[in-house]
Amino acid sequence: MAAVNTAWDHKNSNTFKTWLIMFLFSLFTVAVIYVIAQGFGYGEVGGLGIVGFALIMAGIMNFVSYYWSDKIVLGVSGAKPIKKEDNPEVYRIVENLCIAAGLPTPKIYIIDDTATNAFATGRDPKHAAIAYTKGILQKLNKQELEGVTAHELSHVGNRDTLVMAVVSILVGTIALLSDFFMRSMWYGGRGSDRDSRGNQLFVILAIVAAILAPIVATLIQLAVSRRREFLADASGVLLTRYPQGLASALQKISSDKEPLEVANRGTAHLYIVNPFKGVDAKQWLAGLFNTHPPIEARIRALREMEGKV
Repeated sequence: MAAVNTAWDHKNSNTFKTWLIMFLFSLFTVAVIYVIAQGFGYGEVGGLGIVGFALIMAGIMNFVSYYWSDKIVLGVSGAKPIKKEDNPEVYRIVENLCIAAGLPTPKIYIIDDTATNAFATGRDPKHAAIAYTKGILQKLNKQELEGVTAHELSHVGNRDTLVMAVVSILVGTIALLSDFFMRSMWYGGRGSDRDSRGNQLFVILAIVAAILAPIVATLIQLAVSRRREFLADASGVLLTRYPQGLASALQKISSDKEPLEVANRGTAHLYIVNPFKGVDAKQWLAGLFNTHPPIEARIRALREMEGKV
């Protein structure tokens, strides 16, 4: 089998792996909800009916957060909008890359922090925004900043906000139902008629699922997040045609040991590099809980694309 080397190969490979993970995640979600529904003793209603109801409820809750998440994230991050005259160089970089990508120019925000980082948000290209820290604008050269910008615009073009919103719906559904089932076990709930109406095997399976499923769902969510970072790297290179720019930027950002003060666990996955410096674990087991792939792996993939874009 030929090695994956070009930017197009990397993009296609990561796109396929993302949707494969999401397909398997969807099957996993349906299976978990079905087992828990049977554990509740809802066999007469139909486990699949409970699955549909749970997905609809979770979807409604996440629909609201999806439409307001960009404003929340920008507000929590302390990002302030700027005009073209405030930083014409950054605006030129963003505008030129948007023309190449066929995207509308997003709003540009600045975070008053000397740490080096950036992120993109927005539910679709027409409502997108890119936020840069003051540190990244001061410490990166033009080619490196173009690489970072192309990466973030790729998140916008690849609809990563939508992808992660769908994943969040599935994770939230599993977490809510698992928590509800465990509480019903402790406080009685349907326990009085569970023996007669619920298959005991399903009750046992439901308990195991309620304990383990939220952990597995979170791991899958993080796996999707890491895969989307690889995809944005490859897509960004297709815009700049210069892998070295992004590779050098990632090296500089990761070498900067200053943590981003405004970052939190809820927004960490949005940034181009994990804002909590020193936590990019290289061990396989610890790496499962990371929101970003190891910097070394990302740079290595970019090096493979040099001269093959």
